[in-house]
Amino acid sequence: MAGSEQQISIKIRNLSKTYRLYNKPVDRVIETFHPSGKTRHKIFHAVNNISFDIYKGETIGILGKNGAGKSTLLKMITGVLTPTSGTIEVEGKISALLELGAGFNPDLSGLENVYFNGAIMGYSKEEMDNKVQSIIDFADIGDFINQPVKSYSSGMFARLAFAVAVNVDPDILIVDEALSVGDVAFQTKCFRKFSEFQNAGKTILFVSHSLDSILKYCSRAVVINDGEMVAEGKTREMVDVFKRILVNLYDIEDDLKVNKETYAESVQGKWKQYFPVNSAVLEYGSKAVEIVDFGIFDEKGQPTSKILSDEVMEFRMKVHFQEKIEEPIFAFTIKDLKGHELAGTNTWFQDVPTGSFAPGDTATVKFKQKLLLQNGVYTLSLGCTGHQSDDLVVYHRLYDVLSFEVHSVNKIVGIYDLQSAIELET
Repeated sequence: MAGSEQQISIKIRNLSKTYRLYNKPVDRVIETFHPSGKTRHKIFHAVNNISFDIYKGETIGILGKNGAGKSTLLKMITGVLTPTSGTIEVEGKISALLELGAGFNPDLSGLENVYFNGAIMGYSKEEMDNKVQSIIDFADIGDFINQPVKSYSSGMFARLAFAVAVNVDPDILIVDEALSVGDVAFQTKCFRKFSEFQNAGKTILFVSHSLDSILKYCSRAVVINDGEMVAEGKTREMVDVFKRILVNLYDIEDDLKVNKETYAESVQGKWKQYFPVNSAVLEYGSKAVEIVDFGIFDEKGQPTSKILSDEVMEFRMKVHFQEKIEEPIFAFTIKDLKGHELAGTNTWFQDVPTGSFAPGDTATVKFKQKLLLQNGVYTLSLGCTGHQSDDLVVYHRLYDVLSFEVHSVNKIVGIYDLQSAIELET
């Protein structure tokens, strides 16, 4: 955590936002006009008693599942929502990009919206006159700058909204998942601007489901879940916490006691329950050997569907033998979402002897490697085959049984990180 000697940009104390939820709209009316009657609502805590500090010059990530309360938190920080309780103290001018096109009047032109947003942020027309050209150049949407924004594509919205947010010289920039709609070139330009902001000592509060972006650009992160703050600390550690939350393996009370051994015990024999198994999986084979369990595990031994490209991870499968089998072959394959086979291997290719098994035996197979792939979603296929005489026999195959995400820690071109070592001689 940042030291206490640093200047605080945003101070959040005991912040909460609650809503009353009604089963039917008429219940709200009845409760309003009969306040002494039966309570017809239940309380929903969108954000519940959150406290933390954001320091000047740091880029901090906010991690959480959909519905965790991230957007509600940011809207309270920017003043879009009023807290139910708690306090927020902000030092400096905030520029926020919360939702695509938020704060834009659809009937005004892009240029008119630039001045409109500037006025909302407290800038005079003269001040905006000095900024408008840099905004237009950054957005790079051509003559559409003079067209009503209701005619814009989502990409144009993103370009103009981000251009306004970063070119009005804020002290604090808040971005909520708004960059995912831009093309690669535009996202590169945005992150270059991030770097400029960081070098200028500005504060950035960044919400993204892209773990690689959080790792690359954030010095610290906060994890929230079900409206409550779970943890804060170094980015890599908080990504680990978030991944455990996704598979329901994070216990706040017992977190300090958790280690690799307890992970292994907690998931022993029930791996696939932590994953959304493909209901349309293509399955075939004699089942003389049956794949009875499977999963994907990170370098700490915890099940996960989000893989960081620089960590050693495992594909695991547990098999049960119905017959006597000599030297079975165990395999996995990775495909992209278009069905292209990208990588894979098996025990035969790797010259790994597998031995002899009797009916009733079980075995666990672990494939350990780094997945040096581009950011994206991929599928995992598993198989067990063998040779009988000169024939290849399929015992059990599961095609596209699981999907998973890879978050590339390094910037790469194409689908695979070559991990090139570059030398320059003059």
